[in-house]
Amino acid sequence: MIIVNSRFITQDLRGVQRFAECISLELAKLRSDLRFVAPPGAVRPEVAKRLGIEVIGTRQGQRWEQWDLPNWLKSQGSPLLLSLCSTAPLLYSNQIATHHDINYVRFPESYSWKFRTSYRCLIPMLLKRSNALITVSEFSRDEISRFYRYPSDSITVVPNAVADAFTLAPRIDSVDTPYLLAVSSPSYHKNFSRMLEAFAALPRDLKVELRIVGDSHAVFGQSDLATLAARDPRVKLLGRIDDGELARQYRQATAFVFPSLYEGFGIPPLEAQACGCPVISANTASMPEVLQDSVLYFDPYETASITQAMRTILQDAPLREALRAKGLANIQRFNWQTSARKVSDLLDSALATTTKSAARAA
Repeated sequence: MIIVNSRFITQDLRGVQRFAECISLELAKLRSDLRFVAPPGAVRPEVAKRLGIEVIGTRQGQRWEQWDLPNWLKSQGSPLLLSLCSTAPLLYSNQIATHHDINYVRFPESYSWKFRTSYRCLIPMLLKRSNALITVSEFSRDEISRFYRYPSDSITVVPNAVADAFTLAPRIDSVDTPYLLAVSSPSYHKNFSRMLEAFAALPRDLKVELRIVGDSHAVFGQSDLATLAARDPRVKLLGRIDDGELARQYRQATAFVFPSLYEGFGIPPLEAQACGCPVISANTASMPEVLQDSVLYFDPYETASITQAMRTILQDAPLREALRAKGLANIQRFNWQTSARKVSDLLDSALATTTKSAARAA
């Protein structure tokens, strides 16, 4: 029996949680030897029901993961544990863990002092306890391996993909005011301040809006996005919206803007591409690996470069059509079924190793 750490079901659905949830749903179709366990308080009860999640323990958050979960595992004979978010029990050795990136190292100002300090202390301990590690891109594998001196051949790359909500409906072109769309939390490395400066430099006769989807979170360093956005009436803050509404925003947008300075993978550009929305993107971190030649790139550190990319995509209809076609082709490289099979193969390898070790001990 394999236990899946399903703490993600008690957390808001952001990139890390979406990865864990989508992989878990696909794994449940592939295998019959999984038990999904979580603390009390599922925020997506329909997903919890689909996975048959069992509630164990009484604590929440890290206290559940570091105390209730490992104690319960020991009572079950210490089975193999799979954790698909960026944390896992530190004092449990029979496990496969996941770490998405080291953004808290590269851009600590994006996170609260408490969050980045805890990660800098906890992650080295987690890596020492893990039999194998999962991450989401070759970029992240290289970053983790170099910074923590963790063997790269013990890290399996399992890419993200696009949820069904973003692939099931055609593009919508009818909209009163053309707009550029951006999606993310307003933390420092997301680079929204430069994006807003770049947008402000666009000529007013273009008659275009910039719509921003997303909200902040306690773990992220705070950015006064509302104050910055208020300087330009063409900027609209939509807050946090569900996948159905987000898909509609993608489908109606003239283009999607992804100005991030650092991403372990970056799901939103793929979501936009799945909805037929052309993408302009920063040329840093994992973006060239994930997006290849399917987007128009800019230098995210230079506002003039971002402005030029915005202006080009707004004014060049043939380019938008070409990027739509390239985007739809690009997303075919990623799907949750293939990614889940990679995780399943990794689980089989871990089980085989455990069986051989037990046989030698006997």
